[in-house]
Amino acid sequence: MIWVLFSLGFWAAAWALNVRLSHSDLVKSRAGALVVPAIFGVTLLVVWEGVVRGLNVPGVILPPPSAIGARIAVELPTLWADFRQTFLKGALSGYVLGCGAAFLTAIAIDRSPFLQRGLLPVGNFVAALPIVGIAPIMVMWFGFDWHSKAAVVVVMVFFPVLVNTVSGLAATDSMQRDLMATYSASYWQTLFKLRLPAAMPFIFNGLKIATTLALIGAIVAEFFGSPIVGMGFRITAEVGRLGLDMVWAEIAVAALAGSAFYGLVALIEKRMTFWHPSQRN
Repeated sequence: MIWVLFSLGFWAAAWALNVRLSHSDLVKSRAGALVVPAIFGVTLLVVWEGVVRGLNVPGVILPPPSAIGARIAVELPTLWADFRQTFLKGALSGYVLGCGAAFLTAIAIDRSPFLQRGLLPVGNFVAALPIVGIAPIMVMWFGFDWHSKAAVVVVMVFFPVLVNTVSGLAATDSMQRDLMATYSASYWQTLFKLRLPAAMPFIFNGLKIATTLALIGAIVAEFFGSPIVGMGFRITAEVGRLGLDMVWAEIAVAALAGSAFYGLVALIEKRMTFWHPSQRN
């Protein structure tokens, strides 16, 4: 009970501090903007630890953050091997292939009215297919190694990036295109100098959505067949052994990797679309 009371008191104090910081000038700075979410995250961990210990929750149901952190420290080589197999091989390679193919297909669709009417409706249908139905098929086609996971990721990221890119290429208005026509600009000159820069916010929106889909797709695909390494394999194996602390350790690594990947794409977007109103201070 002492742990529970301590957690509630810590939560109240952190809440009051965050409210004060949110109304101060500190959050207007780049470093200060990270203080509020950092305090909030630490508060969640403290409350989690206190409630689990105070109520004597069994570790097979919900381990405390301290046990998860200790397991991460002990299993760093295993976690790194799983991360390399799932993220660097499966998710990242599938992300690059899927997004690249989606961009080239969007250019082809933009050039062909037939593809606009024929491919996009089929794309919406394929995008709605459940991953639990696609993953076993890809495993049977491409084997149990990372190639099948990359194939699942390609299918998952292809159509979100495709739809956003096609929408972005259509974002310019007729007056802008007519102006390029008066300069006798060709299709490719108009594409690279007008339409593609205007489509960048749409393209990066699709790329950011695809960052989360890529990691989720690679992990779920490993549930249906994998060598004895990988985040998905480790999660299913440890669940069978009731090793919930290792399961949460894999989840923490996946969350950190996904957040870092999203942040990297957002940083590249900020550098490349500095002219867009959404990026201006």
